[in-house]
Amino acid sequence: MDPKIKLMFLDDHAAEGSAQFGVNPKDLTFIGGFQNFIYSYNRDELKYILRFTPSTLRTSEGLEAEIEWIRYLSENGLSVSEPVSSVDGKDFERIQGKGNTMDFYVTSFRYAPGIKIGYPECLGNSMLYEQCGRITGRLHELAKFYKPMAKRHTWEFNEYLLRAKDYLPSELQPALDELKASLASLPVNADNFGLIHGDINVGNFTVDESGQITLFDFDECQYSWYVEDIAIQLYYLLYVFGEDSKSERKVQYELFIKHFELGYTEDGRQMPDSWKYKLKLFLRLREIIVVVGMHRSWDLSQPDGWTCDFLQDSRMRIIEGISLIDEF
Repeated sequence: MDPKIKLMFLDDHAAEGSAQFGVNPKDLTFIGGFQNFIYSYNRDELKYILRFTPSTLRTSEGLEAEIEWIRYLSENGLSVSEPVSSVDGKDFERIQGKGNTMDFYVTSFRYAPGIKIGYPECLGNSMLYEQCGRITGRLHELAKFYKPMAKRHTWEFNEYLLRAKDYLPSELQPALDELKASLASLPVNADNFGLIHGDINVGNFTVDESGQITLFDFDECQYSWYVEDIAIQLYYLLYVFGEDSKSERKVQYELFIKHFELGYTEDGRQMPDSWKYKLKLFLRLREIIVVVGMHRSWDLSQPDGWTCDFLQDSRMRIIEGISLIDEF
């Protein structure tokens, strides 16, 4: 998170926001967040999430579109963390800034059932990859028939891309400009472009005892090519392997592709057109977004060994215009 935003979020914001949803501030447990301030709370033996979003990052229409999208998916059988209304029956509330602080939007969601599967358990997990393909395929299938009332932003207005010039090292800017031009030239139609989750990864879903995935954190949902949803999942499985571990990266890539496709194409669904070619473009895009996020939110004055190696490898790939899978 932007350090400046961290300084502007006060205990008063948390107290006022929790009251709007009928929650005692003492019952809040802070659990983190990269773009937002995330808390958990319990009510009637059930667990919930309370999320505070800086008004500089999202608009009221954007939040309406996010909630509408989640409800549509839930009503059509997709397992998602459903929104919870405020005391006044609203999908979100706006907390006015105090003094020179900013406003924050407050939303609440049911806590996703099951457990997270982190690293290294997620690696080499063919059953998980197939389930990821299955829920992603169903989400994209539903997106093709979605007629929303509120409008979400398109990919080029992603917050990380809008702020890239503030955080991305200047030597990497030309690569981003070139990549954005390449993406803008891709064909757009109802079969390959629509509203996506925008950040599917092992940190944003849980898995229950039956293996069913429940998606949450739709804060990055946007209109883009469906392939981007696939590339994001693949990126976070592969970026943990350094350039000296390309053989392991290749094994992981091939396993993911094989089993993800099995799940995605279940019930006759088709993979997006030219998806393997487009994967490389969107892997490059995700790499740049990750680097922007690191420079924005992390103290990189004394990076640890892994971070130092990653940034060096990433810089090389971005400048040369290659992705994590180009050599495969």
